[in-house]
Amino acid sequence: MPNPFPGMNPYLEHPNIWPSIHNRLIVAIADALAPQILPKYFVDIERRVYQANGEDSLLVGIPDLVVQQRLRNQTNQTNSNVAVAAPPVTPRRVRMPIPLEFRESYLEVREIATKQVVTVIEVLSPTNKRAGQGREIYEEKRSSVLGSRTHLVEIDLLQAGKPMPVLDCDIEANYRIVISRGDERPMADLYLFNLTDAIPSFPLPLRRGDVEPIVDLHRLINSIYDRAGYDYVIDYNNSETVPQLSESEANWADGLLREKGLR
Repeated sequence: MPNPFPGMNPYLEHPNIWPSIHNRLIVAIADALAPQILPKYFVDIERRVYQANGEDSLLVGIPDLVVQQRLRNQTNQTNSNVAVAAPPVTPRRVRMPIPLEFRESYLEVREIATKQVVTVIEVLSPTNKRAGQGREIYEEKRSSVLGSRTHLVEIDLLQAGKPMPVLDCDIEANYRIVISRGDERPMADLYLFNLTDAIPSFPLPLRRGDVEPIVDLHRLINSIYDRAGYDYVIDYNNSETVPQLSESEANWADGLLREKGLR
C-alpha cells in the first residue's frame, strides 16, 4: 500500500525508523539528480563524523519529549538520593555516558571541471535540532557555507527539536525547506508546509545561467516508502506517533487512516 499521508508521514519520524529514512533519502536525491546535471556536475555523498559524550551520547535519536521526561526523572532521582542519609545496601545499576561515534550523511554538488563545491544539500537529523554537540557541529558547518558563495539546501522533515534559525519569518510549520543561494544572500527561499500538505518540489541551485533540475521530494519519499515496504513495518493501529501530534492533527490523521482502512 502506498504512503497514506498526502505529504510527510509522521510515523517515519520515529527514532527507530528515521535513521534508515535519512540514509535512503540521501541516496535517492543523489540518484535522482545525477543524470540531470551530468556532464557538468556530479553529486557526491559526504559524511560528517564526530564523537558525542555525556547526555548527547546517551540520548541520541530519542525524541525531545522523551529526552525531557528522562532528564526530569534523573533530576528527581538525584535529588532523592541526596536526601537519603545512609547509602543503599545493594548497588544500583546505572548507565555510563560512553563516547559514541556518529556519522551524518549529506550531499555535495561539484563542478567537474573545477572540482569546486557548488551546492551543499543537508537533510537534518534529530541531533542537529537538539542542544548538544551534534547541533553545534552542524551550526558551524552551516555558518561556514552561509559565509561562502556555495549554495545551501536545508531539508527539515522532523517536527521535533528546535528549527535552524532564519530571519524575518515568525510563521510556525511542521516542516521546512530552505534554499539559500550564494549570490543572493542574505535573502533565501523558505518553503513551509504542514502534515496535511504535499511536500513541495524545489529547484536545485547551480551556477548562474544553468538549467536547474527540480527536486521532487514528495515523489522520492513515497518511492522510499513503497520500495522499503514501510506499510508492513508501521502499525497504524497505534495512535501514538513520535513526536506526538497536536490534538487537531491527531484527529485529522485518525480520520485519514480510518478512511483508508488502516484502523
